[in-house]
Amino acid sequence: MEKLIICIDRDDDIGEKAHVRSPLIGRKANIEAAVKLATADPEDSDTNTIFGGVKVFDELTAKGVDAEIITFAGDKNVGIISDQKIANQLDLLLKKFNAESAIFISDGAEDESLLPIVQSRIKIDSVKRIVVMQSANLESTYYIIKHAFNDPKISQTFFVPLGLASLIYAFFLLIDYPQGAIIGILAAIGIYMLYRGFGENINYLWEKVKDSFYSGRMSFFTYATAAVIALVATILGLVSIWELYTKEGMWYYGMIPLVTVFVNSTVWLYTGAILLADAGKIMDCRKNGEPTVNYIVPGFFVTSIGLLFWGASTYLLSVDPVITGPLSGNGVQYFVYSVVFALIVALAGIKISSDEKTKAKKKK
Repeated sequence: MEKLIICIDRDDDIGEKAHVRSPLIGRKANIEAAVKLATADPEDSDTNTIFGGVKVFDELTAKGVDAEIITFAGDKNVGIISDQKIANQLDLLLKKFNAESAIFISDGAEDESLLPIVQSRIKIDSVKRIVVMQSANLESTYYIIKHAFNDPKISQTFFVPLGLASLIYAFFLLIDYPQGAIIGILAAIGIYMLYRGFGENINYLWEKVKDSFYSGRMSFFTYATAAVIALVATILGLVSIWELYTKEGMWYYGMIPLVTVFVNSTVWLYTGAILLADAGKIMDCRKNGEPTVNYIVPGFFVTSIGLLFWGASTYLLSVDPVITGPLSGNGVQYFVYSVVFALIVALAGIKISSDEKTKAKKKK
């Protein structure tokens, strides 16, 4: 086969709206799916992308080129998850169609972000963007704003923070504590922004957890235990700070000493939680006969970082004139010891990693 015409639906509108499974192979399957999508949502631009791909396919076949049109769809969770699904579909299809090159069809920059993934697997001869021409009335400001607010991606980003802020403000007014509204609103928006920032990683992690649960992997139990340990560590650290805060207040101790107390009282619990989660992956790798070095080496560096944080926080508490602890008299000594042991542990991890790389090169 000479040419593949590849159409991309990164957010899986074909599956979500038209209820058609991808990949779509062949002219007939693509036209049927495009008609179903246009019927379900006439304004969806992916319909035009598929028809644009069909047009290119017809032009090539009319010239006698041996071609095929394929549409790949990702996932509504646009990002790592959707891109992996498209990459997996592409790998399977390229085993079936031994094509020399491809033409990439898209409806904009979002789909074209998949271009490097496609190019890493097959040569791209051309990229064609399908641009829909609209009438003057549809291009008015009112229509653009109205259409944007009807788009779930934009409306969720815009309305959710405003809705949260309004509900929190109303709640604090109801309990006659308007001062707390500012704190609550800032906290809610902060959490929402963190979720939006790390949303792809959170969704990817959630998919991995579900996969571990349904496949009966040890990593599910260790991840769940690690999450509980991390939660307990956070609560214990906050309790330690609260005890000091209720005695004299924040301004008596200072912000940095209170943060140091939190780090010193939680660092080993957090370290243990990470190592436990890592141990689950190592057990699963051993069970499946896979190499474990990629999960063993990070354990050394996590332990090394834990030693550094513990030693540094212990030293800072030892020199603080207000906060005294059980190791306050030997802070410098413990700090030096922690740095030395952290260096030894890190070097051990580097040594194991380099030995594994040397073995891999010899095998090649």
